[in-house]
Amino acid sequence: MNLIKSKQRVADHGEVFTPPWLVEKMLDLVKGETERIDSRFLEPACGSGNFLVPILQRKLAAVEFKFGKSDFEKRHHALLGLMCCYGIELLADNIAECRANMLEVFADYLALDAEDDVYRAASHVLSLNLVHGDAMTMRAIDDAPIRVVEWGYLGKGKFQRRDFRLDVLTGMASFSAEDSLFSALGKHEIFTPSQTYPPMSVRYLAAANDGTGTSA
Repeated sequence: MNLIKSKQRVADHGEVFTPPWLVEKMLDLVKGETERIDSRFLEPACGSGNFLVPILQRKLAAVEFKFGKSDFEKRHHALLGLMCCYGIELLADNIAECRANMLEVFADYLALDAEDDVYRAASHVLSLNLVHGDAMTMRAIDDAPIRVVEWGYLGKGKFQRRDFRLDVLTGMASFSAEDSLFSALGKHEIFTPSQTYPPMSVRYLAAANDGTGTSA
């Protein structure tokens, strides 16, 4: 595997990819978490998915072991596993590749085509979870604060979404920052979401990916 794309990118951004064998050894240090479907991983310089792809593959293996006999549970828990993978990447081509690579692994596991609701729902989730931005400044490419979308599975095909600001979660926000949770609240409120959504179905998430409205 080529660990760099160009010498110029190394000079400009310090971009050097981690080799797969080392990724696996590092993930084995937290093996139990990588094999837990709802454990959350954030890669602050995700590149094209060197860490996130194998994390997703491990989660999907856990889905197969636990829910492989039920197509309904398999599809929904596979989506939950995807929902628990997060990345931030400064370079536009990398974040696009990462989203595509993650979606390909997910779709291959469930044998999905691009018209399937679960495929489109996964694409929408990746558009939110994999952020084009700078993890150092905690700002997205449009200079807005990076938003972390927390997903939970409520059962019976329903998911819960709550949004948080990354800088607030890490305790780096100013108490007086505009739109900060700290602007009117104390430290004990750090884990209060900036927005909570009603329970939503795969069909709703798929429609959100298409930019159309539907019932939850």
